[in-house]
Amino acid sequence: MKKQYAQLSSEYRLLLGPGPVEVSPRVLSAMSHPLYGHLDPNFFEIANESMELLRYVFQTKNALTLPMSGTGSAGMETVMVNLIEPGDKVIICVCGVFGERLRDAAGRFGAKVVSVEASMGEAIDPEKVREAFKAHKDIKLVAIVHAETSTGVKQPLEKISEIAKEYNALFVVDAVTSLGGVELKIDEWGIDACYSGTQKALSCPPGLSPVTFNDKAVEVIGNRKTKVSSWYFDLNMIKNYWGQERLYHHTAPINMVYGLREALLMVYEEGLTARFARHQLNSDAFVAGIEAMGLSMTVKNKEHRLPTLNAVNIPDGVNDALVRSFLLTKYGIEIGGGLGDFKGKAWRVGLMGESSKRNNVIQLLAALSDALLDQKFKVSVGQGIEAALAVYNGR
Repeated sequence: MKKQYAQLSSEYRLLLGPGPVEVSPRVLSAMSHPLYGHLDPNFFEIANESMELLRYVFQTKNALTLPMSGTGSAGMETVMVNLIEPGDKVIICVCGVFGERLRDAAGRFGAKVVSVEASMGEAIDPEKVREAFKAHKDIKLVAIVHAETSTGVKQPLEKISEIAKEYNALFVVDAVTSLGGVELKIDEWGIDACYSGTQKALSCPPGLSPVTFNDKAVEVIGNRKTKVSSWYFDLNMIKNYWGQERLYHHTAPINMVYGLREALLMVYEEGLTARFARHQLNSDAFVAGIEAMGLSMTVKNKEHRLPTLNAVNIPDGVNDALVRSFLLTKYGIEIGGGLGDFKGKAWRVGLMGESSKRNNVIQLLAALSDALLDQKFKVSVGQGIEAALAVYNGR
């Protein structure tokens, strides 16, 4: 007798966690188009437009701007494994789980790592970066997470970039949870290499990692004394597939590229200024609602709060897992739990891309109030929604 396998459910989930988030029907439709071969001229046209649109979103003129096959972690490995050689000294800024991953990756590729740290929920102090440069000679690069997904911290980048330039070091940025939702100016801010993911503010399914490298970073890669330790992520080969040569390297995920191009077109049509303003407005309304309900945000400094990922402190006596289960089973809403030191202490609410909508904010505030009341936590549903609506109405 043949085993009965589970069928895909048509049950809808409202994805308001740290990613993946909601995806437009336009993107899903694009991904359902028939396959081209990965060396088909028609596919190359789509790939070229994807690279052009990525330059728009990254706000860069970098020729080496492309989507790597893999999730955001693939982008991290691509950047680090190509720029780092064994014995290189690097500064890694750590204020959350994804900064820790950067540090781990650098060490795995043979770097001598100097850590600059901040407490969870706080941004990195640029002066600590300067002190690290003063204390350690011949630093090759400094890397930092722009949008720390584990804590909801948005890191100011310009000052650290200036410091890196003073010491002739490369400046590397993780923009997985900021690209397409928060201002990010690769060229203007002097960022030498940057990586992101498709499943966050770009509102595309997970599977590709946009990366960009300026001429200085490309020169460093080209002048390596040792081979890149990863064959799959070796940009010396991959750039020849995405460039004019079109030399075969690996089979690109064709339908993911279809989806990415469509998602990037939607960013382009909305415009970056309008898109950033939408994300900020919906975050402001959500925060106002949360605070009116008697809850608090994890990131105390308002200037350092991410609009794409909103971290909320879990009140004393409230069970994290039960609240998230209540939201999922009763309302079909997914939010994220805390990571690292914030496990069981914070909820992570993603208001990114297609998920960053007024209706979603109001619905989540109402559902979260219900979940808290279910645990006998006194909260006013009306006050939360009224505060959010006041933000939307400009009051």
